[in-house]
Amino acid sequence: MSSVPFTYEPVGATRDDLSYCPPGFHPLLVRTRLGEGRPVFQRAAEAVMTWEMHRELGVGIDATADRAAPDVDVTVTLAGLIKAPCRIIWTTEQPRRAGWAYGTLEGHPECGEEAFVIDRTGDGTVWLTVAAFSKGAKWYARAGGPATRGLQHAYARRCGAVLRRLCAGVSEA
Repeated sequence: MSSVPFTYEPVGATRDDLSYCPPGFHPLLVRTRLGEGRPVFQRAAEAVMTWEMHRELGVGIDATADRAAPDVDVTVTLAGLIKAPCRIIWTTEQPRRAGWAYGTLEGHPECGEEAFVIDRTGDGTVWLTVAAFSKGAKWYARAGGPATRGLQHAYARRCGAVLRRLCAGVSEA
């Protein structure tokens, strides 16, 4: 585990409430329907837990483990230029829910927490929820204001589109 501290409080707040947003931060909550059935859930969960979804987005992922787990350090690289160091805070792997959240570390352009959670509802529908609270930490993130938040929303929607594509063709067999 890295000794680098998180850059915000309250660390772990998304664990119990994905819609939580502390004062002074901006919320993000994007939900995407991926399909139906246990095989879709399993495929989506595996893609999220192993960084496959992120890599398919075209972002760089440098992680200290092949699978999301508490205390794993992850650096996301955007456009080959922006490095965003994070640490996994919590994970969950249950029969109908799987995912994780990471928190920002020093050097990340934003300050806050982001979660990626797959849920299979009672009717069998499978959803990806990308939830976050954040605020600019570096000058360019702060200067971007609403445009920065627009990019975050676009990224969350793209996560859903990529994961839906990865799950296409998966069915009850």
